[in-house]
Amino acid sequence: MLKQLYIKNFTLIDELDIDFQSGFSVVTGETGAGKSIILGAIGLLLGNRADAKLLKAGEERCVIEAHFDLRRYELEPFFNENDIDYDANDCIVRREVNASGKSRAFVNDTPVSLTMMRELGEQLVDIHSQHQNLLLSKEDFQRSVVDIIAADKAMLDEYRQKFHDFRQAEKDYEIFREEVAKNQQNAEFMRFQLNELLDARLQDDEQEQLEQQRDTMSHAEDIKSVLYEAETTLSDDENGIVSRTQKIARQMSELARFYPTANDLSERLSTCHIELKDIADEIGKELENIDFDPRQLDSINQRLDLIYSLQKKHQATTMAELIAIRDELSQKLSHIENSDEELALLRQKADALQQESQAKAKKLTALRTKAARQVEKEVLERLVLLGIPNVRFKIELSEKPLSADGADKIVFLFSANKSTPMQPVSEVASGGEIARVMLSLKAMISGAVKLPTIIFDEIDTGVSGRVAEQMAHIMREMGENDRQVVSITHLPQIAATGTTHYKVSKNETKNGTKTTMKRLSDAERIEEIAQMLSGSKITEAAIENAKQLLNQSL
Repeated sequence: MLKQLYIKNFTLIDELDIDFQSGFSVVTGETGAGKSIILGAIGLLLGNRADAKLLKAGEERCVIEAHFDLRRYELEPFFNENDIDYDANDCIVRREVNASGKSRAFVNDTPVSLTMMRELGEQLVDIHSQHQNLLLSKEDFQRSVVDIIAADKAMLDEYRQKFHDFRQAEKDYEIFREEVAKNQQNAEFMRFQLNELLDARLQDDEQEQLEQQRDTMSHAEDIKSVLYEAETTLSDDENGIVSRTQKIARQMSELARFYPTANDLSERLSTCHIELKDIADEIGKELENIDFDPRQLDSINQRLDLIYSLQKKHQATTMAELIAIRDELSQKLSHIENSDEELALLRQKADALQQESQAKAKKLTALRTKAARQVEKEVLERLVLLGIPNVRFKIELSEKPLSADGADKIVFLFSANKSTPMQPVSEVASGGEIARVMLSLKAMISGAVKLPTIIFDEIDTGVSGRVAEQMAHIMREMGENDRQVVSITHLPQIAATGTTHYKVSKNETKNGTKTTMKRLSDAERIEEIAQMLSGSKITEAAIENAKQLLNQSL
């Protein structure tokens, strides 16, 4: 429930700070006094677009702030999910707009996005204007009315999830079918490529080994020359390093009898002798193994040429990439060969999900059909009271292809008299009739949805007299069920029914035009309603009439 509204530097409003009450409140004022300005300010708190033109001339910033009582509306989960402090007694929503048109939004002093502010606003305030009457021409709105009365959110959520799964399965089937069709066109070429790679008998690390063998054989003479010189230097019987190292080690060992240090040197030389002899033996073996075989080198070069050719053809740089391409081709061809079976499985899955979606859609239709009869009954009862005695109203449900909202096409049919065939309400109802239909629907919806505040902006357009009284009683009844209903009106019958009365005025001052709003006392209410009855000149008869209207509303 809206407890307090504060507005500063907003168009014609210097500063406005006003409290609101629960129940049914009315707002009156002459045309152009600024009622739409106050609604515009509230709209900013609901996430509407901001504009620098909204600022009062000469000011740098405007502020709109509202305090809400949320104790009866179970909104704590929203605050927890969005990491915002929750105070059920006093929820503060604020919007600031600067001279450049940029705005900031806050909930309980926590900065929030406009999307988040809009999401919260939808749960706090519903502003019903004449523009919103256009919703009656929208199938989505008509379906949402039926769904609200049907209380089918859980079923609708289940259906939407199942429908989403069905659509995804259909998409998967189509993608795979297109892929198979495309692959089948290329199957012969892919099979040729695969056979070429299979015939090559590719092996991991083969390329590195072949390149090493090629380099070795290409430099066989240089390798043998170096190895031969090394073996000769180490192993020559007379002057070879191995034999000479052994000889010196033995001589050092003999000196150890009278020169102890020589013993350690002898042992170290012996170790070197063993290592050098081992190296010499290994060089000898390598020398025997090195041989230049032109036919083997040619075979290696041919194998490498094949590998390089395949890599160039398939835009690969390594043997691993080439093997991966081979395996991928094999997998694609396997898919093509097994595509009929896989397609059948995907089709079977999509068909099963479609049947499950249809089953849930039928349950949804049953709930909606039952709710539609209830809506028809209640709307008809209210429309008769609202001055359309011969009204006919029917909600037509017809089947349509499965969609995200079910399989029901919903149309509200209307006729204001017995002789005229029923047609879609937006096509045949007058402005006043549409206003009455919308009020009837809002009254019914408000009983099913815990919406704290409902604001009617001149919903009484096109009605008067007893009909206006009935509209007022409906709005007052709505305000008695833990809700706050505010009606902006030009009709004295509605103004007199409110439990709280506010007046919006526009005054000319030396500093320009200013809009103000105040709560009227009992005496001020009599004068305001009398003026609504008689015009600018208030007569005694108008005053008595005003008193009578107020007494009747008690």
